[in-house]
Amino acid sequence: MNQIEPGVQYNYVYDEDEYMIQEEEWDRDLLLDPAWEKQQRKTFTAWCNSHLRKAGTQIENIEEDFRNGLKLMLLLEVISGERLPKPDRGKMRFHKIANVNKALDYIASKGVKLVSIGAEEIVDGNVKMTLGMIWTIILRFAIQDISVEETSAKEGLLLWCQRKTAPYRNVNIQNFHTSWKDGLGLCALIHRHRPDLIDYSKLNKDDPIGNINLAMEIAEKHLDIPKMLDAEDIVNTPKPDERAIMTYVSCFYHAFAGAEQVRQSLKAHSALWKDPPPESSTCSYQEMRRSSVNSSAMAETAANRICKVLAVNQENERLMEEYERLASELLEWIRRTIPWLENRTPEKTMQAMQKKLEDFRDYRRKHKPPKVQEKCQLEINFNTLQTKLRISNRPAFMPSEGKMVSDIAGAWQRLEQAEKGYEEWLLNEIRRLERLEHLAEKFRQKASTHETWAYGKEQILLQKDYESASLTEVRALLRKHEAFESDLAAHQDRVEQIAAIAQELNELDYHDAVNVNDRCQKICDQWDRLGTLTQKRREALERMEKLLETIDQLHLEFAKRAAPFNNWMEGAMEDLQDMFIVHSIEEIQSLITAHEQFKATLPEADGERQSIMAIQNEVEKVIQSYNIRISSSNPYSTVTMDELRTKWDKVKQLVPIRDQSLQEELARQHANERLRRQFAAQANAIGPWIQNKMEEIARSSIQITGALEDQMNQLKQYEHNIINYKNNIDKLEGDHQLIQEALVFDNKHTNYTMEHIRVGWELLLTTIARTINEVETQILTRDAKGITQEQMNEFRASFNHFDRRKNGLMDHEDFRACLISMGYDLGEAEFARIMTLVDPNGQGTVTFQSFIDFMTRETADTDTAEQVIASFRILASDKPYILAEELRRELPPDQAQYCIKRMPAYSGPGSVPGALDYAAFSSALYGESDL
Repeated sequence: MNQIEPGVQYNYVYDEDEYMIQEEEWDRDLLLDPAWEKQQRKTFTAWCNSHLRKAGTQIENIEEDFRNGLKLMLLLEVISGERLPKPDRGKMRFHKIANVNKALDYIASKGVKLVSIGAEEIVDGNVKMTLGMIWTIILRFAIQDISVEETSAKEGLLLWCQRKTAPYRNVNIQNFHTSWKDGLGLCALIHRHRPDLIDYSKLNKDDPIGNINLAMEIAEKHLDIPKMLDAEDIVNTPKPDERAIMTYVSCFYHAFAGAEQVRQSLKAHSALWKDPPPESSTCSYQEMRRSSVNSSAMAETAANRICKVLAVNQENERLMEEYERLASELLEWIRRTIPWLENRTPEKTMQAMQKKLEDFRDYRRKHKPPKVQEKCQLEINFNTLQTKLRISNRPAFMPSEGKMVSDIAGAWQRLEQAEKGYEEWLLNEIRRLERLEHLAEKFRQKASTHETWAYGKEQILLQKDYESASLTEVRALLRKHEAFESDLAAHQDRVEQIAAIAQELNELDYHDAVNVNDRCQKICDQWDRLGTLTQKRREALERMEKLLETIDQLHLEFAKRAAPFNNWMEGAMEDLQDMFIVHSIEEIQSLITAHEQFKATLPEADGERQSIMAIQNEVEKVIQSYNIRISSSNPYSTVTMDELRTKWDKVKQLVPIRDQSLQEELARQHANERLRRQFAAQANAIGPWIQNKMEEIARSSIQITGALEDQMNQLKQYEHNIINYKNNIDKLEGDHQLIQEALVFDNKHTNYTMEHIRVGWELLLTTIARTINEVETQILTRDAKGITQEQMNEFRASFNHFDRRKNGLMDHEDFRACLISMGYDLGEAEFARIMTLVDPNGQGTVTFQSFIDFMTRETADTDTAEQVIASFRILASDKPYILAEELRRELPPDQAQYCIKRMPAYSGPGSVPGALDYAAFSSALYGESDL
């Protein structure tokens, strides 16, 4: 990376009067948020000044100070260490545009695609484009080259942060915005690398501003990282600016992940390591000829060597074919499974969705675990094969296109991405269907109640009975109509509720929405007709009212009091029969409390009922006392005394029924709470156990504990303990299934979900298998190379000393320091040659296996192409070709047939029919030519 190392001195002076990117797609709307724009201004300005100060200058206003292009060119020279073209000296607009264009051309030359950023916009002081350009520079020179465990740039930086902060409580880095708001992430990064600067145990999660300010002050004072943000801006913004946070956090990566401090600290230990063993030379064909006792002995030796080589080659080809077969089967299974997991088509019924959930549970319990083992075994087989090829000086195995380990890992990642969220979607759909059934039943109840009430009302309103009625009867009809209007108004709320429920069913995509809409529309149409007819009848009665003089006040009072009381009883019956859905003890307790409050109002309601009955009794008394020749029935109300008595009795019957249903639900919620606690108790034990085992395995893989066989036995014991622990996982799966069957969707007693435990368990199985395979590979290498256990321990001690990150990898500078400490006099050309041996793929790191291969490469007794050619020449009696019958005579049948099948025809001098080219065949075995 082109990041300038601290301490670099410049041997030229910049005159401020002379010298003063964005991602692939710059989001123009991103900076519309003033809070984000403010954060980017401050962060990008501080970042630029942290580099410009090395040249003795700085900027104050980011969109103003870069307008003439001088300081922009200076910034690029400082961070890259390269000289840019000489700037134009004029101060006219076209001079400024020319300078900015030189800077933008340089950025583009580094492989950065500039989208929508032009020199004119920078010269005009466009703040959005200027910030976009600075972000492009930061991304290219400070973030792009970050690489951690095969991930790079933003993902690599995020993975580095996660690895470094994983052991710290209350820290969970998932992104570059909200994960940093409490300040604990920054404090954890500092404490991980410099525990002498901060006491993490005294930090308070509830003091985010204090944590952030503490981290920034320590970083500025001790780590030379300037303060780039205000703590208040981070804490008080719902989502801090991601680019500002990335820029600041990348400074910590460069401060801690650079190799300069490690190289300085290793100089004091260089005398601890021994010189490498001397080089050994290979045996030539002439030496073999001179050392032979007679031609027969030479032929036997040559044949034995060829058999050994061919046996190795045959075994390697068998392993290659086995890898291709297993990879094809695993990829095919993934290809078939992903579409099933990506299918989010909801079912119409609860039973169908529960069947999908059960199918997914079977997939997680029965179908996926064996595939996890197959994937792990496939990686182990691949590593073992590559080790055998490397030991026998064979070319590295390259699987067929699309079947690389990385391809399988990518396909597996796509599988888990498709799997992620599928279970949550299923549960959400079940909740939605449950809610739909509840709403549909509620709609039917309210619609039935309303339809019963509205039945026959239109015929009543269409009557013209007032035309032949007496004066008293007309007045009675008028009052009766007033009571009906009151009743009609009281039912308005129910109609609105029916329409609202129908609307919600439509929004939730209820499967029988057509019938619901049809029924709702009929109720609304009838309601409109009732309103129109009510208005017309009132107008007719009021025309007759002038002819009426008598009114029975008692009937009117009864009607006015009986109608709302009747409506109250109807509403009470609806509430007492209303369905309910709760998910916790607190929710059912709330319903019980509300029901108790309702029961407390019954005495008052009974008093109102008795008062209404007293009015009717008074009516009958008046009629009897004054011998009035009218019916005792109330002409103003459709509510009768029998109806009031019947509904009152119904209310009293429904109260204890409601009590019983509430208590039954309370018992069910208590049972669900026991399930939650039972699951939490196991999960809180299993989660830390898995984490402890992961840490034990990690420690065992980097510590020197004696013989590799002892390490293998220890790892096998770990593996045995882990396998024996599987019963606890299965029991937890059973409890988790009981919780899901009870439709329990949350658990406040634990932070572990079944998904967390599954992922941790699969990772633990994969880790122990890979660790065992690494030790097996070391044993295989040790035995093949003839390395003693003491030499292996010495190699491990050397490697661990220069593995500064303790992750089993040395970068190139660490490896150079290691070689120097062992006495190597390294020039650039020699070091480059060595690096092609230990890092042939240019990964930037040296593994322990590559380190051992280098240390033993020159001394090991390995076969070479020249040795195999010399052996074939002996079998061929010094001819430049060999015949099939000679191969069958000198070699075992299967190996002779193997050579005949693969050996090309010889066409050189002295060729005869059936001549085979053993030289080309031998070279191809070692990757030195193509058959």
